[in-house]
Amino acid sequence: MRRPMPLPAPPRVERPQPAVVDDAQAEAPVIPLDARGDAAADMAPAPTLDDSTESAKVGFWDVWRAARARRRTLRAEVRRFTARQRRRRIVWLTALGAFALLVAGSFGAAYSPLFAVRDIQVIGTSTLDDAAVVQALSGQLGTPLPLVDSAAVKAALVKFPLVETYSLQARPPHELVVRIVERTPVGVVKSAAGYTLVDAAGVALATTSDKPKGQPVLTIDGGTASEAFRSAGQVVRSLPSSVRKMVTAVSASTADDVTLTLGDTDTKIVWGSADDSARKGLVLQKMMKSKPPSKVHSYDVSSPDAVLVR
Repeated sequence: MRRPMPLPAPPRVERPQPAVVDDAQAEAPVIPLDARGDAAADMAPAPTLDDSTESAKVGFWDVWRAARARRRTLRAEVRRFTARQRRRRIVWLTALGAFALLVAGSFGAAYSPLFAVRDIQVIGTSTLDDAAVVQALSGQLGTPLPLVDSAAVKAALVKFPLVETYSLQARPPHELVVRIVERTPVGVVKSAAGYTLVDAAGVALATTSDKPKGQPVLTIDGGTASEAFRSAGQVVRSLPSSVRKMVTAVSASTADDVTLTLGDTDTKIVWGSADDSARKGLVLQKMMKSKPPSKVHSYDVSSPDAVLVR
């Protein structure tokens, strides 16, 4: 038995494969057909220097004009900055110049005859003769106040033993003031030449043949250059005025045994050293009020906490 012939296979139909779309194409916006022309124009690449269009070409003159404009701008900025600096510099120079003129004018006026010495005033003297001091300083008349010769003034005042210290003061426009501190006499030292008035430093102030009134006679071992004399001088200078005018004699053999004598009653005051002299003077004043010198032989104030009266 013969096998039947196989039936022919139906024709094969190929199905279209789906197109493969990448991410960039998937995210690209859909452009309508009627706007594709404008979109295409917007999406066209920008012209480059290599383009052949006339507007994209940059010529030599364009570069030159841009450089010139830049230079003009820089020059304008420099001028603006330097103008501000010049104004500031002018202000400072003007101020400095005015100050320099003021100083120069002041110095010129001070050292000119406009401020020359025409009057000399002496202050602080009680024993010295003011007219004699002015006469000694007459060489400074006509000298500008800033140019007064202090060395010449010192040389003139050294001739007056009573002058202990002095100071000069200028009172424009024409007055020179001399302030003098006189030496304070503490007594007289008797010698063959007479009575020499001395101060606490032992400086001889004057010598007379007669004893000056109101000045005690100093009898000091070792003379005016000794420690005993310096101690006695400090004691006399520290005495209260009521006691000082009653003292007629001062004696000391050492610096620790100064003794005073009251004239009318010949009462002795044992002072001791010059330590605590101010306190000793106050204690002595109180004791003399309660027990007057006329009823007392001596006061011992060498120890102010324990005063002895005999």
